Amino acid sequence: MTPELRSRIIDLVDAHHIAQTSFLAALVTAPSDNPPGDCAAPAERAADLLRGLGFAVESHEVPADLAAAHGMISATNLVVRRRFGPGPVIALNAHGDVVPPGAGWTADPYGAEIRDGVMYGRGVAVSKSDFATYAFALRALEECGATLGGTVELHFTYDEEAGGLLGPHWLLANGLSAPDYAIGAGFSYNVVVAHNGCLHLELRVGGRSAHAARPDTGSDALEAATRLLTSLYALREGYTAIRSNVPGIVHPTLVVGLISGGINTNVVPDLVTLRLDRRIIPEEDPDQVERALRAAIEQACPAAHGITLEIRRILLARPFTPQSGQERIVHLLQRHGRDIMGEDIVADGVPLYTDARHYSAAGIPTVLYGAGPHSLLEANGHRADECLVLEDLRKATQVVALMLADLLVA
Repeated sequence: MTPELRSRIIDLVDAHHIAQTSFLAALVTAPSDNPPGDCAAPAERAADLLRGLGFAVESHEVPADLAAAHGMISATNLVVRRRFGPGPVIALNAHGDVVPPGAGWTADPYGAEIRDGVMYGRGVAVSKSDFATYAFALRALEECGATLGGTVELHFTYDEEAGGLLGPHWLLANGLSAPDYAIGAGFSYNVVVAHNGCLHLELRVGGRSAHAARPDTGSDALEAATRLLTSLYALREGYTAIRSNVPGIVHPTLVVGLISGGINTNVVPDLVTLRLDRRIIPEEDPDQVERALRAAIEQACPAAHGITLEIRRILLARPFTPQSGQERIVHLLQRHGRDIMGEDIVADGVPLYTDARHYSAAGIPTVLYGAGPHSLLEANGHRADECLVLEDLRKATQVVALMLADLLVA
């Protein structure tokens, strides 16, 4: 890339920054909580905003029965394709569904309030920000005047919080996209090259109800579940000895995140339901992890004295592992990121899981990079007062646009 082209792209991103901020604010003010996962309307709002930028937008509605099977009411995938000529196809993916806001906010979760150059709102960092990053990076490419080859695709999806099987996985499985490279939503100061997988299991511990005055005539499901919990927490302690070699990822984790059960204060509980989250590091075999965990649960809660146990898989998200071919994208993002952000951009892993795994599993060299701070905690991701420094949005857009130009200059 010539110095003149680089300067032109940077200037174009700067020139559109106010419009980009307004674009992001419009996305944040369109609630897209998942659950409940009724995301057709916010997707249409995003499609209208993209059309307002001059993009042709494909809206791919997920069949209602398939959405319901994944715990959603509606989901629509948006695809923008900009063909510059022969060359590689690069997909940029971000998700527009968000977790519910919860309590503790000092700003309206859907207000897109800006204080001292920081925008607050649910999804402003994870990951509606990268709808704006990728759309305005593409806009800068269209206006830069360079002769480009290849295709840029924007994949804006709405089911990441429900597992991603209706988003990128659905687009790839149905032949709606076959990119040569993929970049997923991330943060400005690191390039993610790997992340954990995740196993969600539901455990139903059954018993037999009885009057609290005669507990001996029943079978206490909560007592059995308590023994099971004690065993699970002991198992979790052992996971600290299983270490990952990927920087940024330490060891597997286990959390029991949901518990429900019982009938009334004066009744022996006849059913207790637990849901657990087991994070899988890139070096582990997910199928073996599930087999071992199921065996440990069954051993800790034997079917005896009127107690029953049912184990149901809710989700198995396989890890995103480092792969050949991603080095080129990593190198370009690090080089431009260092110049624009003013510091070295590390390449590492993260302990969460994302839609990137679907591209990687299809053999597509994939990384995560986008607008945001150094860590999820700084962004208050999935917490109250989720926020984004708007200067990071501007700079990340420049980095992405320059990276794309390097890949596509004919």
